[in-house]
Amino acid sequence: MLGAVVVGIGTAGWVRIRDMLAPLLGSPAVKLNVRGFISRRSLDPQQGVSQISEEEAVSREDIQVVFICTENVLHEDNVRTFLQAGKHVCVEYPMTMNYKAAVELWDLAQKKGVILHEEHIELLTEDYKELKREVEGKILQDGTLHFTGGALKPGFGFPTFSGIARLTWLVELFGKLSVTVATIEEDSGSNYSKMTAKLLTSDNRPLTWIEERGPGLPRAKNINFHFDSCTLTQIPPAPRGNVGLFMQDLIHFSAKLAGQVSSEELQREKLRVLHCLHLAETIQQLCLS
Repeated sequence: MLGAVVVGIGTAGWVRIRDMLAPLLGSPAVKLNVRGFISRRSLDPQQGVSQISEEEAVSREDIQVVFICTENVLHEDNVRTFLQAGKHVCVEYPMTMNYKAAVELWDLAQKKGVILHEEHIELLTEDYKELKREVEGKILQDGTLHFTGGALKPGFGFPTFSGIARLTWLVELFGKLSVTVATIEEDSGSNYSKMTAKLLTSDNRPLTWIEERGPGLPRAKNINFHFDSCTLTQIPPAPRGNVGLFMQDLIHFSAKLAGQVSSEELQREKLRVLHCLHLAETIQQLCLS
């Protein structure tokens, strides 16, 4: 068994505890035993799990695994602290707010001989899986992914980082991307922002990524992908999966801890994560220049 601790008790942290307390039988996740949670607030036990301090989690030998579920701006420091202590780390996206720090964290994990895993539950949704099946084998001509959503609280970072799930969709669907132009419109008075990035695939097919947020905007992903054979204007409907998204991610992370994921797959994930963070940083720089 591997002892685990959860850092941050928002929705994701609460779900992480729940899933470890009742893992999918027969999966590698049964090897995880939640031993505590960490919060800046002083809290009563959560789902029967007691609060402990960061110092205790770092020093305890019966805690080998850490789940980082804090605000985005805190991820880098949290990850670094526990990697330095030789703990395996699962962190919500984005692991950092800049590319250079992410490279340093991967290097640190390798040096310490531990697993660093960035959660991407958006790749586990049935909608995404169905979309990927639809896109398979088709030749893209051009496309747009326009996300809308409500205003974010402080701590989520620039739209390219808070919205890196959508950028990850585009990279997973269409391969390595580059950025040509990026702009941002902001109205701090009304808490509105609209980031637009012009991207190119490796064979110079144009893609547009838009992140638009403001009070009252519906949470939605709007697509318009034009292929050689058809045009997709809606994400194909898909039935809800039997296994929750965080549970799927927990199983995948646990499989890495158990040595059940090939080195090739680990490297592919690492390169995708770093590529997306590099794109996010480049877009941010272009928006702010």
